[in-house]
Amino acid sequence: MKPLPTAARAGDIAPFHVMDILARAKALESTGRDVIHLEIGEPDFATPEPIVEAGIRALRDGHTHYTSALGLPKLREAIAAFHASRWQAQVAPNRVIVTPGASGALLLALGLLTGPGDEVLMADPGYPCNRHFARFCEARAVSVPVDAGSGFQLTLALIERHATPATRAVLLATPSNPTGTTLPFEELTRIRDWCDTRNIALIVDEIYLALTYDGGEHSAAGWDEVFVVNSFSKYFLMTGWRLGWLVAPAWAVPALERLAQNLFLAAPTPAQHAALAAFEPDTLAMLEARKSELRQRRDYFLPVLRKLGFVIPTAPQGAFYLYADCSRFGDDSHYLANRLLDDAGIATTPGIDFGTHQARHHLRFAYTQPIARLAEATDRLFHFLQA
Repeated sequence: MKPLPTAARAGDIAPFHVMDILARAKALESTGRDVIHLEIGEPDFATPEPIVEAGIRALRDGHTHYTSALGLPKLREAIAAFHASRWQAQVAPNRVIVTPGASGALLLALGLLTGPGDEVLMADPGYPCNRHFARFCEARAVSVPVDAGSGFQLTLALIERHATPATRAVLLATPSNPTGTTLPFEELTRIRDWCDTRNIALIVDEIYLALTYDGGEHSAAGWDEVFVVNSFSKYFLMTGWRLGWLVAPAWAVPALERLAQNLFLAAPTPAQHAALAAFEPDTLAMLEARKSELRQRRDYFLPVLRKLGFVIPTAPQGAFYLYADCSRFGDDSHYLANRLLDDAGIATTPGIDFGTHQARHHLRFAYTQPIARLAEATDRLFHFLQA
């Protein structure tokens, strides 16, 4: 059978190059090679035991049926309480929508707010799914080049420079992927005010907010008119459970509920019950210990990469990534990533996954391995670069 015609959007959505790197790394490992995985944005820690046990209990107790499209009421209440206790952001539980991962939350927000002819401003480099979700909704992602001068973040000045009458939404991420940098709360406030006066939607990705190491953690969820995306994947170490949430303005919830009912019906029920244990004091203590370990890894690996010749002008304040200018070692980071994998057994992510602005001059290193493994990666990098 010949291939059928497909929608134009399918051809416009690029693959994750890092997935090719991962597949090749796994193939090398199957032959006995030792590969140090610094490519995937996933912590190496297991999900905390209290969460796992809560998930097992949920399965045994028969919690395997659909929940409402908005999520378990108890979980929505727990998420709202977490916003209040952690970030002093007062969020009504009826503004919280539980989603299949943060991806489900982003898709809901962009599906509600954008359509043909609309533009969404976002940083370049940035998380690739953001621009692809906009394309899926037949909107246009306007990738705004950012660099060390703006802390690799969108600023109000950049937004004003790139906004047009078609601008429908501004998408921020703090801390960001791939750079780990944060947006100062004062600048976030100015952007919120600018969007509010122009009736432009503001979407804030706070997936890594609880993994902020330097400076305060400031959530935008306390502002009633802002759309805030978060996840149980990163700080809560629940990547495979596929659970996230969206805090939305109250007026938007009925329409978002209809979208959720039709797009995915509901988030996974056992995962929702398991997530209730994520907010218990003992679990949070475990998560804070893991966060401390991630910070130690950053503080070890950042100066090491700089000493080796990688340029990282802005120290990441959060997440678990180092976005390094590798142009000293060549003009094609995709080629360099493949060489690092083949010759040194180090898997990294090429910058082309995150946009087009100076993308071929950058690699992303995820410090999601113990310090002993990072030390081994350092030794391999040294020998590779000296060869």
